[in-house]
Amino acid sequence: MSRILHNRVRSSFKNTSWVSIDKRAVAFSIWTGRSMLLYKPIDTSHVQRRCYGMLVARAIRGVLKIRYLVLGGAVGGGMTLNKKYAEWKDGLPDMGWLNDLLPDNEQWDRFTTTLITAKDKIGDQLQIDPRLREAGVARTTELREWLAQRYEDAVAAAAVNNQQRLVYCSEPAPKIVNNLQSRPASPPPARSADDAAHYEKRVHALQEEVLALQARYQRELQRLEQENRELRQQNMLLKQGRQPSTKKMKRSLIDMYSSVLDELAGWEADGADRLPRVVVVGDQSAGKTSVLEMIAQARIFPRGAGEMCTRAPVKVTLSEGPYHVAQFRDSSREFDLNKESDLADLRKEVELRMRNSVRGGRTVSSDVISMSVKGPGLHRMVLVDLPGVISTQTVDMAADTREAIKQMTRQYMDNPNAIILCIQDGSVDAERSNVTDLVSSCDPQGKRTIFVLTKVDLAEENLANPNRIRRILEGKLFPMKALGYYAVVTGRSRRDDSIQGIREYEERFFSSSKLFKNGLVTPSQVTTRNLSLAVAECFWRMVRATVEQQADAFKAMRFNLETEWKNTFPRQRELDRDELFERARAELLDQAAELSAVPAQRWEHALRDALWDHAAPTVMDRIYLPAAAAAHDDQDKFNTIVDIKLREWAERELPGTSVQAGREALRAEFSRLTEPAEPEPLFRGLREHAVREALLRHDWEERAQDVLRVLQLNALQDRCVSARAHWDRAVALLEAALGDRLGAARDRLRDLTGPGWRERWLSWSSPTEEQRRRALLAAELEQLGTARPQLTYDEVVAVRDNLRRQGVEVDNDYIRETWKPLYLRKFLEQALTRARDCRKSFYLYSQQNGAGKECCEVVLFWRIQQTLETTANALRQQIGNREAARLDRELREVLDEMAADADLKKQLLSGRRVELAEELKRVRKVQEKLEEFIEALNKEK
Repeated sequence: MSRILHNRVRSSFKNTSWVSIDKRAVAFSIWTGRSMLLYKPIDTSHVQRRCYGMLVARAIRGVLKIRYLVLGGAVGGGMTLNKKYAEWKDGLPDMGWLNDLLPDNEQWDRFTTTLITAKDKIGDQLQIDPRLREAGVARTTELREWLAQRYEDAVAAAAVNNQQRLVYCSEPAPKIVNNLQSRPASPPPARSADDAAHYEKRVHALQEEVLALQARYQRELQRLEQENRELRQQNMLLKQGRQPSTKKMKRSLIDMYSSVLDELAGWEADGADRLPRVVVVGDQSAGKTSVLEMIAQARIFPRGAGEMCTRAPVKVTLSEGPYHVAQFRDSSREFDLNKESDLADLRKEVELRMRNSVRGGRTVSSDVISMSVKGPGLHRMVLVDLPGVISTQTVDMAADTREAIKQMTRQYMDNPNAIILCIQDGSVDAERSNVTDLVSSCDPQGKRTIFVLTKVDLAEENLANPNRIRRILEGKLFPMKALGYYAVVTGRSRRDDSIQGIREYEERFFSSSKLFKNGLVTPSQVTTRNLSLAVAECFWRMVRATVEQQADAFKAMRFNLETEWKNTFPRQRELDRDELFERARAELLDQAAELSAVPAQRWEHALRDALWDHAAPTVMDRIYLPAAAAAHDDQDKFNTIVDIKLREWAERELPGTSVQAGREALRAEFSRLTEPAEPEPLFRGLREHAVREALLRHDWEERAQDVLRVLQLNALQDRCVSARAHWDRAVALLEAALGDRLGAARDRLRDLTGPGWRERWLSWSSPTEEQRRRALLAAELEQLGTARPQLTYDEVVAVRDNLRRQGVEVDNDYIRETWKPLYLRKFLEQALTRARDCRKSFYLYSQQNGAGKECCEVVLFWRIQQTLETTANALRQQIGNREAARLDRELREVLDEMAADADLKKQLLSGRRVELAEELKRVRKVQEKLEEFIEALNKEK
């Protein structure tokens, strides 16, 4: 029967690998305790008992024995060893530093090559006895045949006892016998069917566990390999000088919730922010900040000796992480909370932000400072530390500080979903508490209040009645209710105490305190560790209970706002303030870019007009009229005076005046281009502000005046009018200047002497008494003639006497003051007549080659006109080459600054359209973040 089974098993394992057969045979041999070759005993009668043969046999037997031990242990305890190995592997520290100490592959190759070379050398030197070699070969052949037959028998036995091998995997290995001897082994112990079934279930469970662990480690290995490949790709990109693409990391649940609160910060809409958060309130110096630091496990806030430290709300988002770090919401720097230098920098940054938020004479501010703290063992929650409630304000505080703190505290506590963490100093009298009344008014039932009694170590030393602390922690002393009452110790009044030291001191105190050791309160009501756990549980319970309701509220708010927009602004896009600003900015920059496309003729025409407007008063009042009055029809003297005054003007004032004229022309053209034909009223204030600021900042290049001065001096040296067109243009300019000044002189005389007879009859106007005196004096002066600029003393006396006879008393200065406009009018009339006559004198001027002394006024104005045209051409080139680009750059800088100033944008872009779009955008953003958070929260459940 055994021979038939042997043949069947041998045929079934015909294609089985040698290693598999070897393992099964050895497993069967170890399990049964007997050899598979018992059916074929070893024949030792032909073995020669020689010394060398026995030595070889013993060596082979020892090797096979060790092999059985190794293979049997690998098969029998494989699964258990795998599990133990996995647990042992997880507990091992990182030994990656050994890679730097152990030799690399190249060194190992050199070492093995050296060993092989040594082996060859040793082998050449050693000589083996030929008789021993022959005996060893014969014995080896015999043993090879014997082992082959043994493995065939092991295959058959392994197939029959497969079930027993599985049971063996879950038990310790039995005693291994020497299978090289011919004596039979003892039979295996008998097992019942229930034990076998139990062992089989246990083996299957262990197998499933091992498979699950293998799958887990395989996934982890694949993830690490993927990260390794990505890091290699980023390293290659960095070596090539390219920036690798940033991968968006998955945010944690508490970070998602904190971003929703950040989005709602500062929103003034009623009922908009009703999301849960932990609000830390208490009297000043009650230990609010210390409690928060104990929960965060780091000294992250600045401290002051007897003065207010918390001047603005600080929102702290706590979450668990591998490293203990802190980071502000609007900053990329991470502060390592295990380093004192980073802790000091963090406290300085918090203090700086608080001081920046209370500018303008205020003591406290409502601007929220948002930061996140991550670290091992931290409970996920969002806490808001508020300024401490004060009863008396000092002289260095703002007048409304106390009321501002109470209003801010009440605003946060009025949120029906806010968890109030009421901090009470246990070392002071309960009657001095200011915050308990506020808490009881906001949460009279105490459904969302957690009471914390701090500094109980000092209270134990100072209190004579221990029952007072018990009554406080039972809620029977303060006029308020709470969900829970906790007692904590947050320090020993030492600024350099570490969080770990404070925690150890707290645990020692509660373990040795007489008050708390005698059972006045339960152990779960003490230590900040229990407090943090309770607050986190209450926070998440509140979040899960209310977040979906808040999401529905925002959905309804969004629907109402969208309906209002469709009814109020049906054909307009929903652009918020930032989008509207970007639209106005793009339009303004496009219009400003058209400055470089203005035609040259337009520039020169505008510049000539601007130059003449600035130069006309100087030319008439300081050059032409003084020279004409001093010359008295002496043309040579007139030309000499004119040359002197023109040179002084060109060297001192004309370059600066020209630059001013060019700036005004540039501003006028820039303002015209940036003002559209049909401007939108919403953008009017923004456009005007941006253009005005850009023009105020724009300054002409300084070296431009030096260039203009050289050009103007050269242009004024040319006294020869070469063309009839130039002559006519100069005459036209002279006539225009004289006509404008003549009109001004006549208006001046009319104001002095009163209306004429035509105006009196047609306009029903009458002169005043002063105007009548001036009119009589002017009539008297007209009789003297107005050909001279100054009156003699005798003429002044004669006019005064004549007026006295008419009953009018005047003094000499009064007479000379009236004489000036009369002379100026007469002179301008005569000069205008000469200019009209000179229009026809160009032929005579050309025949004299410019040497004639007639019409010297026309030559003067031609020189001025030629200088202004040269200046206009130079200014146009400067605008095209430099000034237009500089003005465009100034405009861009102004717009960039406006983009960063939210208050200014709110001031310039206002109205229901903007406010409605802003609210709609914020509601949509909050709703999307809330839905994302709810989805992640449901997955976590």
